[in-house]
Amino acid sequence: MNLRFLETFVWLARLRSFRLTAERLHATQAAISSRISALEQELGVRLFERGPKEATLTQNGTKALPFAEQMLKLNQAMISSVGDRSKVSGLLRLGAIESIVHTWLPDLLKRIRDEYPNLAIELTSDTSSNLSTQLINGHIDVSFQTTAIAVSDMTNVPLGSLPMRWMASPVLNLSAQALTEAELSAYSVLSFARHSPPHEFLANLFAASGDAQVQINCLSSVAAIIRLVVDGFGIAVLPPAFVMRELEAGQLQLLQVTHRVPALPLVAAYRRTPDSLLSESITRLALNAVLDFSLSHGPEFALFPPMDQRPSRE
Repeated sequence: MNLRFLETFVWLARLRSFRLTAERLHATQAAISSRISALEQELGVRLFERGPKEATLTQNGTKALPFAEQMLKLNQAMISSVGDRSKVSGLLRLGAIESIVHTWLPDLLKRIRDEYPNLAIELTSDTSSNLSTQLINGHIDVSFQTTAIAVSDMTNVPLGSLPMRWMASPVLNLSAQALTEAELSAYSVLSFARHSPPHEFLANLFAASGDAQVQINCLSSVAAIIRLVVDGFGIAVLPPAFVMRELEAGQLQLLQVTHRVPALPLVAAYRRTPDSLLSESITRLALNAVLDFSLSHGPEFALFPPMDQRPSRE
């Protein structure tokens, strides 16, 4: 039985759309329809009811689905156990928030290239909210972001966190003493995208202190936030991990404040599917990249998950 046909069957059962399945498998809708028809002819039963908007499993299709999933899992397990990873090919679609792009993502990409030299990588950098939507819709395979995805067939793996600190340009000549929320609100505050964990922290912080008039400017580009803070346009809460050069050069200074700033949580998310062993492998490589980054730079720059969640070091 053709494994590609089985893979198409499983993805169509999950996505219920010939268009989305074609996009996920990098094929035409005609090719997807042909594979399903060939599988139905081989089994001698109809697997899907084809409606105007979606394809739904028939009773026979529902019976066949767990067998198809198990066959694909066995195939993936065999490849993972005895296969040569250097022979693995295809396209891996990764999503990452900009904070990760500025820290350990380059090391992860090198690890992937070393272990899977024939694997093509397509990288998307966006907000956690947009990456979650793309992952749920099957447009990316693994996402490195700040929030877990509460979907039943999604796996969320904690990747530790990045400590966050208030910082400003030395040209603002802010006091070395701990600053209150009222003192901070006198400046333009630059923040990550609206509704992101850092933005929600700032909004709640100033709302609780009664400084509702504070100006919080939301930018989707971390590089833009850094540039504006260095130029003295405003102040921001940022991970020191990706402004190490600016801090060493004296272009930015860390501020003392009277409240605790929560660290930025990091999560790897991927959908559990019969072909998710590659996503699991990439996530393990990411965990090792995070661990090495944390060990190299120390807890002021990166915090790793608890010991029981750390990967074994082979």
